[in-house]
Amino acid sequence: MDFDLTDEQELIRATAREFADREIFPRAKENARNEHFDLELVAMLAEQVYLGAIVPREYGGAGLDHVTYGLVLEEIGRGDSAMRTVVSVQTSLVAATILAWGSDEQKATHLPRLCAGEWLGCFGLTEPEAGSDAASQRTRATRVDGGWELHGSKMWISLANHAKVALIFAQTDPALRHRGLACFLVDTDTPGFSAQPIHHKMGLHGSDTGSIALDGVFVADDAVLGAVGEGFRIAMSALDAGRYSVAAGCVGICQGCLEQSVAYAQEREQFGRPIASFQLVQAMLAEMRVRTDAARLLVWRAGALRDRGRPCTTETSIAKLYATEAAQWCANEAIQVHGGAGYVDDHPVERWFRDVRVTTLYEGTSQIQQLIIGRALTGINALVPD
Repeated sequence: MDFDLTDEQELIRATAREFADREIFPRAKENARNEHFDLELVAMLAEQVYLGAIVPREYGGAGLDHVTYGLVLEEIGRGDSAMRTVVSVQTSLVAATILAWGSDEQKATHLPRLCAGEWLGCFGLTEPEAGSDAASQRTRATRVDGGWELHGSKMWISLANHAKVALIFAQTDPALRHRGLACFLVDTDTPGFSAQPIHHKMGLHGSDTGSIALDGVFVADDAVLGAVGEGFRIAMSALDAGRYSVAAGCVGICQGCLEQSVAYAQEREQFGRPIASFQLVQAMLAEMRVRTDAARLLVWRAGALRDRGRPCTTETSIAKLYATEAAQWCANEAIQVHGGAGYVDDHPVERWFRDVRVTTLYEGTSQIQQLIIGRALTGINALVPD
């Protein structure tokens, strides 16, 4: 196995790091303080073609492989997890799902606009009563003349208030459980569609999170993504892609916490010498390095398998489980290294600490990842009954 990156990958990584340092990092603190969703910065992400990083060039994307995409996400995640969320949702959950399941017309209509940032997209799966149990959708799709009518609600939806297109999952036949789900491409300007922002979050204050209400939203037959009854498969494949992007972004948080902690420990003096000279501080830094490297290599493995077209659901869940938990641990330790200085937002470790907490929840909780890994080991599916 070759762990060396190609010259092109190194260049793309360096470019992403420079972009994050120049454009993302300086804005992150004020955006978080003001709960400001920075559309100007989103437009810059689009100019870098990060909103369509893995989409083929024929549709306006950058055509990157997944390992290289992971490198980009790491650097953006290091800069600001709120902006990494934009890239993850737009690229992994929305664009990649349309690319995988959409008709030629759906791809031609949506992908160029999504890649260019002309449209933002959101992924409408989670509901107030359907989180980890994604098959328990209460949103209903009722057959009407020429299409479907949607009634229901969605919760904790990133980009809900700025999206032009929403992937909405709805149940067409409750008796069929997960086999009755369908996915619809919904224009958010359609009558009956409304979104409201969710405030007072612990973290990701610079991201757009909202709830969606669907009150008789009409969608035509050609707005069905894939086929009726394939909604659950579509959702699971999208979440698999989303988990990879979250894991890669969390490697960036690990790396950022490590870099900031090393720098601070070398500058901060106690008892007449830098705290970096204390063995217990060095032990914390060493463990942060170990967990960062381990998370990165797990992400690279998952990306390499995906690039080769090999099954990688289990490996992606392993990467997501480890990287999110490692990032949470690193953020906590980084505050410990910084002491009282880490408890205020003068240092980015405070923001990373708040932002990282949600990563063990969305795209499947850590416990869901453990169930997926356990299913691979035992052959017993604890999530979806036959």
